[in-house]
Amino acid sequence: MRPSDYKLLIFDWDGTLADSIGRIVEAMHVASERTGFPLRDDFAVKGIIGLGLPEAIRTLYPEIGDTDLIAFRQHYADHYIASEAVPSPLFEGVVESLEAFRAEGYHLAVATGKARRGLDRVLKSHGWENYFDITRAADETASKPHPLMLEQILAHCNVAPAQALMVGDSSFDLQMARNAGMDSVAVSYGAQSIEALKLFEPRLAVDRFSELHAWLSQRA
Repeated sequence: MRPSDYKLLIFDWDGTLADSIGRIVEAMHVASERTGFPLRDDFAVKGIIGLGLPEAIRTLYPEIGDTDLIAFRQHYADHYIASEAVPSPLFEGVVESLEAFRAEGYHLAVATGKARRGLDRVLKSHGWENYFDITRAADETASKPHPLMLEQILAHCNVAPAQALMVGDSSFDLQMARNAGMDSVAVSYGAQSIEALKLFEPRLAVDRFSELHAWLSQRA
């Protein structure tokens, strides 16, 4: 595929569009302390960002039981929502690039590890309730890296996998794209290192979001 052949651009939220990784890590640490589980280091927590919250917690704490999982999720949610009283800022270049993509006729979508309630809250905070063609959250479909949420987005937009591009900051994003038969773009400024992401052979690796628009604007 040439960059000019894509019709649908799908974005992860945390660490790709929004600078929220620090708040996620902090909320996970707080939930660990309040439920009496040992703290995992920042690197370990960043390594599970992108999964749905239950899957993320169970990855960090395989021994956790169902009752403790419910309590852990609630403590995480309470702290994270409180910290988001002022919403996490979007990364530099996101607004301008998304506006350019819309003007150029791309379908735009979000595929996130957030729950629907959390995604709707942050979309509303940016006035983006109806901005994207479709958004999919982890609690209404299968968690990444299962390709179901991408398959649902493709079906909604009536676009073939070869005409879509997944943009993300985690291995789960890029593995999900691979599982769906879709190309991907890795961003270096989010949860995981660019070295780890390059193992999934993204078409492009960017240090700034605006580089994606520049690349898509190229013509063979």
